[in-house]
Amino acid sequence: MPGPDLRWTEAIAVAPALGHAARRFNTTLSEDRMRGLWRFAAVTMAILLAGCGYNGIQSRDQAVSAAWAEVLSQYQRRADLIPNIVNSVKGETNFEQETLTRVVEARARATSIQVTPELANDPVALQKFQQAQGELSSALSRLLAVSENYPNLKSNQGFQDLRVELEGTENRIAIARNRYIKAVQDYNVFIRQVPQNFTAMAFGYKEKPQFAVENEQELKKPPTVDFGTTKK
Repeated sequence: MPGPDLRWTEAIAVAPALGHAARRFNTTLSEDRMRGLWRFAAVTMAILLAGCGYNGIQSRDQAVSAAWAEVLSQYQRRADLIPNIVNSVKGETNFEQETLTRVVEARARATSIQVTPELANDPVALQKFQQAQGELSSALSRLLAVSENYPNLKSNQGFQDLRVELEGTENRIAIARNRYIKAVQDYNVFIRQVPQNFTAMAFGYKEKPQFAVENEQELKKPPTVDFGTTKK
């Protein structure tokens, strides 16, 4: 049987190992507690954000961005059609050059505006963009109206196909604009309500500028465009 001195020596030898094991146990326990606290904090934050409307703001903001992208896509589609329309009209002898020039210049102004994600959030830039697109719409309407006076264009199948395609594009533009207007309206109303207004303020969400609409009631009607191709 070992004496007291030997047992004491063994205890001293084992002590460092026991201390190390204890420290590892405390470290593991501390890490588990920290992970648990982080999980609790994450769940709590998610609940708080959902309750204060953060998720609703995010989803509406994304809906506005998607609607804006569709508006730009349809305007670009129209801009891509115009060169072909202009080339078709150029082949007509004595066609009104002033009308043709207005279309070319209006397209140049509309496409010269640098379209960035920030444009939709800048009231002044959005107004300029809308004005340029409106001028292009007016110039195109004038060109197609004048083309009715030229029998050769009326019988030109290529020109008529482009005309129908442009008519469809104008309808898609109207639909895309209406959807964008409604998406912005939904977003703006939502962030003005309590408690979302505090959340919007905290995270820097602001009201978005809106397209100018001359007649709000027109939004409730299906968009139609008729450049004189409708048969009577």
